This record gives sequence, C-alpha cells and structure tokens, in this order.
Amino acid sequence: MCGIIGYIGNNSAAPILLDGLRRLEYRGYDSAGVAVLSPDGQIQIRKRIGRISNLTELLHQSPVEGVTGISHTRWATHGGVTDDNAHPHFDQSGRLSLVHNGVIENYASLRDQLLAQGHVFRSQTDTEVLAHLVGRAYDSLPAPHSKARLLEALRSALRQVVGTYGIVILHEDVPETLVGARRGSPLVLGIGKGENFFASDVSAIVAHTREAVYLKDYDLVALSKDQFEITSLLGGASGFEVSKVEFTEQDVSRGEYPHYMLKEIFEQPASIRDAMRGRLSREDATAILGGLQMTSAELRAIDRVILSGCGTASHAALCGEYILEHLAHLPCEVEFASEFRYRNLPMTRDSLVFCISQSGETADTLAALRESKRKGHRTLGICNNVASTIARESDGGVYMHAGPEIGVAATKTFTSQVTILTLIGLLLGRIRHLSTSDGLRILDELEALPDKVAKILTLNSHIQSIARKYADATAMMFLGRQFNYPIALEGALKMKEISYIHASGHPSAELKHGVIALITPELPSIFIAPEDTVFDKNLSNIEEVRARKGPVIAIGTEGCSKLEKVADDVIFIPKCPEFLSPILTSIPLQLLAYHTAVQRGCDVDKPRNLAKSVTVE
Repeated sequence: MCGIIGYIGNNSAAPILLDGLRRLEYRGYDSAGVAVLSPDGQIQIRKRIGRISNLTELLHQSPVEGVTGISHTRWATHGGVTDDNAHPHFDQSGRLSLVHNGVIENYASLRDQLLAQGHVFRSQTDTEVLAHLVGRAYDSLPAPHSKARLLEALRSALRQVVGTYGIVILHEDVPETLVGARRGSPLVLGIGKGENFFASDVSAIVAHTREAVYLKDYDLVALSKDQFEITSLLGGASGFEVSKVEFTEQDVSRGEYPHYMLKEIFEQPASIRDAMRGRLSREDATAILGGLQMTSAELRAIDRVILSGCGTASHAALCGEYILEHLAHLPCEVEFASEFRYRNLPMTRDSLVFCISQSGETADTLAALRESKRKGHRTLGICNNVASTIARESDGGVYMHAGPEIGVAATKTFTSQVTILTLIGLLLGRIRHLSTSDGLRILDELEALPDKVAKILTLNSHIQSIARKYADATAMMFLGRQFNYPIALEGALKMKEISYIHASGHPSAELKHGVIALITPELPSIFIAPEDTVFDKNLSNIEEVRARKGPVIAIGTEGCSKLEKVADDVIFIPKCPEFLSPILTSIPLQLLAYHTAVQRGCDVDKPRNLAKSVTVE
C-alpha cells in the first residue's frame, strides 16, 4: 500500500517527486504530500487530500524550491483522510520530516510515552509517532550534526518499534543526506548520475535510472547525490546487489489506451507467451522449471501440494488445484494466505507449498511463506518481481515475466499465474503418469493459447455492448463448474472491484441449494459454460434461471448453438481442453467488468478503497 519517492541531486526536486507520485498513485490515492529542503535550509511541506492532481494544483499555487525532497501517496490505515493525516510528517522539533509505508503496531503506547514528555501531535497517524521517535533520539545524541548521528537516531528509534515500515527521512541539520530503512514494506534504492532516489516501487524512478538496489529487511541507508551506504539495523555492513531494471518507461505508460487495465488485458497474448518462453521442451514433452531447484526424484516424492495466495492469486491457486489434480493426480489444497499461519494445518513431511503473489511483497502471503518454512516444508514462490521478498526468501520458484501491472484489478498476472500452474501440472504429470504423446498434445495446446486469447480480444466491441445493456444492475451472479468455478469467483471479484456492483461467484450446481432465491428479472446471471464434461449440467442450470425470468449472459465454446438458444447474450471462446479453459474464459469477464465500470463512470485504474500491493495485514 502507499507510495514513497525520495530524491537527492542537482535538479529541482518537486517535479521529479510529483512525476514519481503519479506513477505510484495506484498504490494509494487518499492523499499525497511532498517535503522539500529549500535553499535557505528549511523544510517546506505541501500536502492535500485526494488525487495527485490536487497536490499538483497546490504546488502551482504555493511552489517549493530545492534539490532534495521526499514524498508520499497514502492509503489510509491509522486516522481518517485529512490534510493533517497526509504524509510527510514533522517531528517535535519541526526540523525532521518523514514518510512511511507500513504499520507501527505499538504506536499507541509509544505515543503515550511521548505525550507524557510534552510532545504535541498534529495527526492521528502511527507515522507521526515514528517521526517524533526518531527526532527525539536525534536530539538526545551528542553533536555534531552528521549522517552518522541521523543513522544512529533511526537505529535507536526502530529498536523500539513493533511493526512494518519502509521509511525515508529528511533532516534540516543534515542537508546533503536522505536516510531510509525497510522492514516488511518494500523500498528500492535508485542509482543515477549525480542523483539518487528512494522509491517503494521501481516504476516510480524508471524514467531516471535503470539501476536499482532492492533493500532487504533491516537495511538502513544513508543516501547522498553521489553515493550511498547500506548498513544493518543490527549493526555492521549489509550486503547488496545492484540490479538492472528489466522494463522501460514506455512499459509503465498507458500508450494509446484510456486505462492501464485495458492495456494490460490486451497484453495477455504476450504475457502468456512470456510465461511459457523457454519453459517448453518438445524433446522431453514436458515443462522445464529450473527455478524450482528440485530434482525429478524430489518432485516425484511430493505427496501433497498446498497453494496459498490472497484475492486474485487465491483464485489462480484454486484453478491450480483443479489443474494439478487433473494433470498430476496429486492431492492439492488451496489455503488463504491470510489464514495459513493461524491454522494448525495438518501437513505431511513431503508436502510442497507454493506462495503466489504478483508483487512478491503481499504481507499475508509472505507471512504464510515464513510459517511454512518455519515448519520445515519446502516452500516455493510464484511472483512477478524477481527481486521481491518472496522471491528472495523462498526455496525456489517461478518468475512470471508478465511485466509491470499498474491497474489495481489484476488481469494479465492472473492468467500468467494460471499458465505457470499449468506448466507445474504438466511437469509433475510427466514425472508421474503422463505419456510422451500426452505431453506433446498438452504442449501443442499451450502454444496455441496466445493466439486464442488474441481472438477473444477481437470481441471487445461485442462485450462492450453487453456491458452497456447490464451496467445499471445492482447485483450480478457468476456461476461455473469444475475448472471454471474459480473463474466465477474471479469474474465476480473483478466486477465488484471496479464497478462496485455487488457480485457473487458460485458453483453452478449450488444454484438450487440456496442462491436461486436471488433470481429476479433485474439480476443478470453470468454462466461460464464451455463445452466440457459438465456442459449439459450447466445448460440445465441456465434453464432454471430462465424459468424464473432471470437474464443470462453465457461464456461458451464457439459454434455451440445450444447455448445461443437459452442465453440472452453469448460470448464465445475458441475450443480448448477443459484444463486450459480458465485462461480463456477469464478474458471476457475481465472485459465485461472493465466496460461495465467505464459505463458507470468508475475510475477503473484506481477503484475506491483499494490499492495494488497489500503490504500490511
């Protein structure tokens, strides 16, 4: 959640900070602010509730000058959405300013201590407590003013803190230095020429540098315009690696598309192809996933797979459960990452755990990974950020290669996750029971997927017309069976996330076991009903809805005349094996949600109350 960018160099800081905040607005957009060290040595703060455009307007009215600054876009946790609660925050002296992502869990007791010492607070945030804590530590240390003194103050304050943080600090007494720290909330160091950066996401600084250091938990950084020093909260130097940023400024722009979400939906032929690139072996009729760092014997010894994720990733995991059991005949179970460490889940010695997260920083999923490793289970990651915490802490895994996803509602990363889980299913299946000819047939179908997705995307205008027809609905029901039950859940989630229509996903067969009571002429039902082994059952369920005058939108296999006779509107997908149908059936539902939200006047890239990366519990 939330977004941070800090700058120190020779150029005017405010325009760079604002540009970075715009690129990070998908992480939080309740309020935003900047703090810039002015030429006279004083920190000037400007902050405003609402979108970055509100802050931009304020800076036009009341500009700030200087070549060093910090900034933040907020997703509220502690305290309401007000100008006072927006970051940056001052300490008691007014000489230190701080921005923070994360949650300080013991902030209330720390605040009480500070209040007893005469500190005055201007906000209700946990972040302001942290600023006061660092400022108090700095003022208690002996002269002279220096980066060493500021680092020691930060180290002293953080030893009193329980919680997560990615923080950057600016101090009037140390004008040529920014300091930062990370624990549980991502923070990146961007390395430029005569200028350096802090950011919570490298997308904020990709226009200025292609070199980055992805900080580890407990790293502390002193940053000047020409150099940086990374130490550990526990003392001593901390190792680091300078990484090349894999994407460009163009990759994080909307291009010709009105929204990032639509751009990312249309990128799926490429992202699915990239998820498979170099991972299909026709010689061995299987998938090659060296990142798992497991031998065939170790993979064969697995007797159970646990898939864990949150939100859309949990729906991808549920697709994976069906796919792995179908292809590998291996027991598979999906656990919400948010529940994993709080359950006493019975697990055999040879259970294999996959933690799935687009960002690789999802707090609940990271906690699940650590709990699994704590119990001695081999734990692998599936994520889209090779330098993320989950990628670093897992025992191995698979990188998605989906490229940056800016839209809050996940689209291309969902289909990439399902594609990778299919590759895992193929690999495990070939080790266990699938023949070479079986493997080759599956490879043929996998290689055909990108073109089939591209064909579905040509139906964009048709799906847009359907969305206009139903955009005024107050509720929708999504239904599917077997491999497409998870798609019913995912389709409902997409509709809820961006159009704010109440939507629910159900197994089609459960219709008559309760939810049929909701059917009215005003409630559209979306059936995911490709021609598969349960097609006739789905057809019967559609008839039950029609008998009660409920409108039906159906996702079916092209050429299926039966579906056209019973549904009010039909969106056809190309023919494919059942286990691959979730990748294809999800595309029309993404477009349906998108066009419905646009028709209703919603901001699809920045839906209310949501942020892209959930780095707090």
